[in-house]
Amino acid sequence: MDKIKPIKISPGKLSPDSKMTAVEMGKLWATYMGNSMSRGILEYYLQHIGDEDIKVLLENGLTLSTEILNRIEGFFKKEKFPIPKGFTEEDYNLNAPRLFQDEFYAHYLKYAAKAGLSIYAIALPLVMREDIREFFVFCHDKTTMFLGQINNVLMGKGLIIRPPEIPIPEQVEFVSKQNFLNGFFGEIRPLHALEIIHLYDNIENNATSKALLLGFSQTAKRERVKDFLVRGKDITDRTLEKMQLTLQHDNLPSPSLLDHLVTDSSIAPFSDKVYVFHKVDMFCMKIRSFGNAIAVNGRRDIGLMYSRFLMSIGIYVEDGANILIDNGWMEKIPQSIDRDHLSKN
Repeated sequence: MDKIKPIKISPGKLSPDSKMTAVEMGKLWATYMGNSMSRGILEYYLQHIGDEDIKVLLENGLTLSTEILNRIEGFFKKEKFPIPKGFTEEDYNLNAPRLFQDEFYAHYLKYAAKAGLSIYAIALPLVMREDIREFFVFCHDKTTMFLGQINNVLMGKGLIIRPPEIPIPEQVEFVSKQNFLNGFFGEIRPLHALEIIHLYDNIENNATSKALLLGFSQTAKRERVKDFLVRGKDITDRTLEKMQLTLQHDNLPSPSLLDHLVTDSSIAPFSDKVYVFHKVDMFCMKIRSFGNAIAVNGRRDIGLMYSRFLMSIGIYVEDGANILIDNGWMEKIPQSIDRDHLSKN
């Protein structure tokens, strides 16, 4: 097929005048909340930046987040949908001392952009309204382009290693024995390409997450929030160690830790609400990422490793949600009609 042929069809129920579906409402809401948080974080990072290339990345990230928020507000106003409170000036202290070194900002931007991209990729095949679908195409394309810029800066400045290299196969081969699935006993095969890249990706994400947790935990105000963040760091530590050992067993390199990029500041640039929401949101990203890794994994030991990660992370996310609820920080996601409540009243 040389090119995709256009299809002429009346928009009908796909027009911008049709009501938003649960998919469109939910994904716009989630995208708004994430970018509302990111905007203030990037504004703070820009108060402490020396590297000109990374500064441009921060400015591009802030511009993209602001554009996304403005477009979503346009959809919500048209639908008379209440605009979420999200995060406001009271959640950020732009005058706080530097908490992270310049290099960390580039890693953070990649971490956050990957989280956004996962939301947009899921939304695209499910959104029916053409104007909202075009919006998510915009988000997807701009974020993909932005990730390219981030990778170029990281690689160009020597701040990241390339994913592991493996030999090109000499011929097409088929799996002939069930021991291909082994992982605990008997003959255990080397990691295949998809297992390697998901391990690399998850180590990269968790290295950034751990550095964030270090910075957040040393500046959080409430003891309960501080304990929550320290616990998240401990979970991330154990996760990183096991994934790194899995790559090292096959003599493959893994992304470096970023702990040294956290300063000794104890003054909070962000509210405790930002800290807890951010880590609940990003640990939910880990759940998606580990699920994707399980889906392409072929070894029993690696599958069990990810499954155990998911159990501890699921409990952690629920505990974080309880902190948000107890402090009145959790905005309610749009939901369907409670028919049982209506029938009782």
